[in-house]
Amino acid sequence: MPAARSRQLLSRALAPAWGGRNFPVLLAARVVMSTGRALAGVITPIYLALQGFSAIELAEYVMLVALLSALMSTLIGLYSDQVGRRPFLIGVPLLTGAAAVVFAFTASTPALFVMGAIGSFGRGAGAGAGAVGPYQPAESAFVTDDVTPAGRNDAFGRLAFGSSLGATVGGLLALLADHAHIHGGAATAAYRPGFLVIAVVSVLAGVLGIWLREAPRPERAPGAKRPRIHWPRHSRVLLYKLWVTNTLNGMAVGMFGPFITYWFFRRFGVGPGRIGVLFAVINVVTMGSTLSAAAIARRLGVVRAVTIFRSLQAVLLVPMALSPSFEIAGGIYLVRMAVQRVGLPLRQSYAISQADRSERASVAALSNLPSQLAMAASPLFSGYLFDEVSLAAPFEISSVLQLANALSFWGFFRHQPPEEERVAPVKPEALLAGESDDALTLGEPVEEAGVDEER
Repeated sequence: MPAARSRQLLSRALAPAWGGRNFPVLLAARVVMSTGRALAGVITPIYLALQGFSAIELAEYVMLVALLSALMSTLIGLYSDQVGRRPFLIGVPLLTGAAAVVFAFTASTPALFVMGAIGSFGRGAGAGAGAVGPYQPAESAFVTDDVTPAGRNDAFGRLAFGSSLGATVGGLLALLADHAHIHGGAATAAYRPGFLVIAVVSVLAGVLGIWLREAPRPERAPGAKRPRIHWPRHSRVLLYKLWVTNTLNGMAVGMFGPFITYWFFRRFGVGPGRIGVLFAVINVVTMGSTLSAAAIARRLGVVRAVTIFRSLQAVLLVPMALSPSFEIAGGIYLVRMAVQRVGLPLRQSYAISQADRSERASVAALSNLPSQLAMAASPLFSGYLFDEVSLAAPFEISSVLQLANALSFWGFFRHQPPEEERVAPVKPEALLAGESDDALTLGEPVEEAGVDEER
């Protein structure tokens, strides 16, 4: 009986009633891809530093990767609404795998820059593990199409949990390259096993995409023009609001996010092994945060929850930057990541739920474009601050920007609850028929897509 009960619980966790047949495949691919991206986030910045990159040169690398990633993400979001999501969930992980192979066998700066950009590779995202690459708009739209509205927050929460699980493994795999004081060819040889592991798991994520099943797009009538990408019409006001909030957040994250690993390395002199173990511990401890996100949203409301937790993220950056030891800084970072894991899936879920169904991937891509551009530009400023001012300055400025992001999100969306938080008005005839007062508060969810008021 206990074994049967465990199998039943596992089955419900992997294939919940609100999910479609694709969700387990999407979850498995997210776990595998996050493993590789977390490992790359630990070892790549340190590897580049050991190859002689200064903070400014590392910032130039981050800028190039971020710019090409932004372009790819935008095009994937726009085209996946027209041609489907599945091809991108297969192809992009294979590009990441190819980039990892190049990193494993050469230290040529042009090759590292080119393949790092094409594969959106190793920007040093710390223990975040939330993003899986430029195909995320297609993945988000695929998930939203595959689950019920009532299960959407749970779905994004489980994807974030899958990212944490994969990132835990990726952090521990950083022990494969626990070398902090070697250079040149010796560093390439020492870090090769780690890069090859990234290549293998990235290819596996692409192979898993083959098992996805997507409804065919409507066939074109004879003589009809090919479908063209178009600017979202129904969701344009939503898009403009998201641009403001996401740009502020992109500026903040761009100043410290790509440099978390590098900062620990420079500030405390620790290598990939200790940093990777720290990230693994953080991901294990914070897994419950992602699974609790949906319950917190039901209690507080999505917009209020995102605002509260984003504000806490901002405040915690300052004491982390000023910490006197690796252990204290790591402890504060752990608390911050626990907070971040609640808000991230809710913000992703909310943004895509507000978009018109036919424009979801486009909105997911375009809404993040200013953020990605800001993330591409702001690292140059951080590189200067790291080299010429102090190692704490980028974190302090980022704290102010991220707090502004939280306040603007609240200002724009506090009167726009998502679909599952709305209730349809009770008809007068229902009250005359003697229905209970519960009907006043437990009405059926409104059927609208969530953007009618912005059309």
